[in-house]
Amino acid sequence: MQVAVPRGHHRPSITYPPVQVFSFDVDTFDLGLTRLEAAPGEPVRIYDPARTVVDLMRLRHQIGEPIALTVLRRYLRGRSAEPATLLEYARALNVFGPVRAAVDAASAG
Repeated sequence: MQVAVPRGHHRPSITYPPVQVFSFDVDTFDLGLTRLEAAPGEPVRIYDPARTVVDLMRLRHQIGEPIALTVLRRYLRGRSAEPATLLEYARALNVFGPVRAAVDAASAG
């Protein structure tokens, strides 16, 4: 399981299930954040698909570039893909160049 917290805020200490905690910049933390009702009366906040793809591209040196690129290609093939939103998020999160190059490569192939 993975959890994101704003940089400088308390990092949760969860022993089970195993949790990987990421610290994201406070200024862009809410970018792409949505609410989902996991169960009646149990809302959770999750990042939308475009933000998730951009985060995987940002963290590709930690999770592996093949995984990040595979997720990007799958996202772009989906009916709900929003390449413009993807690039908007990439610009805001300072990974526009790598994301744009990967989008161009995926579109060409």
